[in-house]
Amino acid sequence: MLAGDAGRRPRSDALRNLERLVTAARAAIAEDGVEVTAHEIARRAGVGIGTFYRRVSSREALLYAVLEEVLGEVMATADRALDDPDPWRGFCDFAAAFVRLRAESCGVGEALGGACGPALDRCLAEVRDRVRRLVERAQASGRMRPDVSWTDVPFLLAGVATGPRTIGLHAGDGQWNRNLRVVLDGLSTPRPATLPSTTNAPAQA
Repeated sequence: MLAGDAGRRPRSDALRNLERLVTAARAAIAEDGVEVTAHEIARRAGVGIGTFYRRVSSREALLYAVLEEVLGEVMATADRALDDPDPWRGFCDFAAAFVRLRAESCGVGEALGGACGPALDRCLAEVRDRVRRLVERAQASGRMRPDVSWTDVPFLLAGVATGPRTIGLHAGDGQWNRNLRVVLDGLSTPRPATLPSTTNAPAQA
């Protein structure tokens, strides 16, 4: 439960503050991860720490609510992919959205890795179920290699979202997309696709 004033209808200004806190928490989780403090979220929202605790019951409750919302978006993306008449296209669309989210949100990557403990177990179980169905559907269509287990796929997708630098090289904005295309080609049974372009920054001297 987010609202601190249980049992009463919040005033319009209280609702605005709550919306600002949710928006700020989502941005803070993306940049700083799940260990972001209540003070940092309040600062980003432009409210005092007292207002923070009047609007939400705890920092953890706010973080879990935001992460559940984000994972709900992941599941909605998976459901749309499952409805696609082309199983391989549906899987690829889901994979791109999933990896983009991991690349853009530090906290989501941590949550998917279990950093929040059992609080998100139900959501994670639902994500696993959808990934399994997407993989099995693509394999049944003959477009995904049959020797891959569906449990391989989350690890492959997790490895696509790289850090910003390695061996003195800086990743370009589209590096995760290139990595994903290589992984998808490895999962696909027929011909490989053309890699998307990216601009890599030169190595530091």
